[in-house]
Amino acid sequence: MNASLMTIIIPAYNEAHRLPQTLPRVMNFVATCTETLDVLVVNNNSQDHTGAVARELAALYPRLRVLEQPLPGKGAAVRQGILAATGRYVFICDADLAMPIEELPRFFPETLGGDYDIAIGSREAAGAQRYHEPWYRHIMGRVFNLVVRVLAVPRIQDTQCGFKSLRREVAQELFALQTIDGWAFDVEILALAQQRGRQIIEVGIPWYYGEGSRVNPIQDSLRMIREVWRVRRNLRAGIYEEANKRESE
Repeated sequence: MNASLMTIIIPAYNEAHRLPQTLPRVMNFVATCTETLDVLVVNNNSQDHTGAVARELAALYPRLRVLEQPLPGKGAAVRQGILAATGRYVFICDADLAMPIEELPRFFPETLGGDYDIAIGSREAAGAQRYHEPWYRHIMGRVFNLVVRVLAVPRIQDTQCGFKSLRREVAQELFALQTIDGWAFDVEILALAQQRGRQIIEVGIPWYYGEGSRVNPIQDSLRMIREVWRVRRNLRAGIYEEANKRESE
């Protein structure tokens, strides 16, 4: 395959019901896009037939690959995809396509004025639109973001939107220091990026709320807050600097 501008990474946990719709749509976009793209599905310790479904579809599309990740946690799946990516950029994409894949050109370097370090989809930045989101989920998200800004990632208005693009070298540098494999891995990666002076662009996107989210509003929110607090402790204790020194030795 020719070198691609971007590797689209789709972490998939128990998505056997969704992939038959999601992957053909993604691959049709890839086939018609003016830029060269490739796709990595990471089967994230699924308990259903996600891996088998993904592999059947991969047999139909040359630019689609499937990886197996036996460790639980979305962060672990994304890390494996990033380490295996070959594109100049890596684009993290949720399997539900809450942001339509056709909006991906918003993250192309030519759209954003040239090469960048990190561009994150935002439901709060200029140009963003939310569709069908229950009011209570919106409020919960804003409260969580306030906690994140106070404890770990100042100034960023939406760390948890599942659509993010990173220059591959930057992504591999940051994910090599990752310690959190759960939902709050985004917070850790963005906190590391800010600590290292990496450029972060918030890109307003259209975002469609879908029923069937696996996030438990109470239990997962509490777990994520504990993980954010852990990121804050790590930053203050110099854990990431020590890990970086060990990597470079």
